[in-house]
Amino acid sequence: MIEGAAPPGVRVLTTTRDGGVSVGPYSSLNLAGHVDDDPAAVAENRRRLVGALALPGDPAWLEQVHGTRVLELHDEPPTAPADAALTRKPGVVLAVLTADCLPVVLAASDGSAVAVVHAGWRGMAADIIEAAIEALAVAPDRLQAWLGPAIGPAAYEVGADVRAAFVDRDAGAAAAFMAGRPDKWQCDLYALARRRLAAAGVEAVSGGGFCTYSDRERFFSYRRDGQCGRMATLAWLEK
Repeated sequence: MIEGAAPPGVRVLTTTRDGGVSVGPYSSLNLAGHVDDDPAAVAENRRRLVGALALPGDPAWLEQVHGTRVLELHDEPPTAPADAALTRKPGVVLAVLTADCLPVVLAASDGSAVAVVHAGWRGMAADIIEAAIEALAVAPDRLQAWLGPAIGPAAYEVGADVRAAFVDRDAGAAAAFMAGRPDKWQCDLYALARRRLAAAGVEAVSGGGFCTYSDRERFFSYRRDGQCGRMATLAWLEK
């Protein structure tokens, strides 16, 4: 597990691919039920996760769709597809699944609220990070952000359409793209997220520097393998 930086009273972590029972391309701690892994193996992996971390409850698994909906959760399970969730209730375990996309955690510095965000390039371009900040209703200068494992810029080649989705509305975002092959760009998701967070007024940002693509031992990577499992980024308020 990778422990994320968070204010007192808030726990944040991302799983690695070790410690489960899945086999083949899902080996071994695949936590996603939508990737054609054996459902019994996924259920056992999720059971092991809860036990190994002594979680206060089962994670609230979202149906992620690369959108911008943010759900506020209490004790109920998610009721609609969403790519971000927040809670103000201790013991509610939020979760997003990733295998190259960027997980972002936003926590109130006083430990009163926390959100997790699935920030692939589509969601980020459509303002999923900003939507989560607005839904938290906490002053941005009282938020702390942590950036979990995602594909690094050396491995993340995108087309001109992806670059345009950011640069057409923010010329400064060009710094997050390095020219590569003809009509291709190396995209730095971490730099894009930091830019969005800074523009929203979030000054305390940590994490980043991972690369799911290049670190085969620890991380699943859809770009690298195609058929693969998913890691989970979890966040909760301690009781």
